Amino acid sequence: MSVVEERSTVLTQEVFEELARHAIRTDEAVRLEFVNGKLGVKDVPDGDHGRIIAWLTQVCIQSEQGLWLFPEQGLRIETRNARPDGALAPIDTFVGQGEWASADGVLMVVEVTSNDADTDRRDRVEKPRAYAETGIPVYLLIDREAGEVKVHSQPDGVRYEQVVTVPFGKTVELPGPVGIELDTAPLMAWVR
Repeated sequence: MSVVEERSTVLTQEVFEELARHAIRTDEAVRLEFVNGKLGVKDVPDGDHGRIIAWLTQVCIQSEQGLWLFPEQGLRIETRNARPDGALAPIDTFVGQGEWASADGVLMVVEVTSNDADTDRRDRVEKPRAYAETGIPVYLLIDREAGEVKVHSQPDGVRYEQVVTVPFGKTVELPGPVGIELDTAPLMAWVR
């Protein structure tokens, strides 16, 4: 009997993590999340998505703050599990933690919108709320559909109090503790 069959009435964080482990063993292309009590499946990133994360990783490394942008690191955010496209943290933050790590020490999470049906709900509504509730200082949303970057900051435990939106091509400050000036002009080349 599988984990899903045994506990089909309640999906807890522990049951989700077991289900996610099973999904990874059976299909490398499946990426699961558990946000706001909902089981979600993230699309496998396309080439432009991957290039955006590579670019942002380079920007973060060049800041010379000893930070690294960890792609796809699973995070425990309160009683949920999210797999942001990137988690900016000091280089040793996730050592010894495994697939679902604590969000302690994460300075910024990054999501790059995909072309899937629930991007609006997931990346623009549910995740900002979940990341703010967890106290992650900065949430960066690279919205390919809208052609803009949204920088969420100052989490109050419920929401981000500050949201700055700029169109691709402008420069935006990623506020402390990140403290990086981000020129978004390169993003215009990776939107189809």
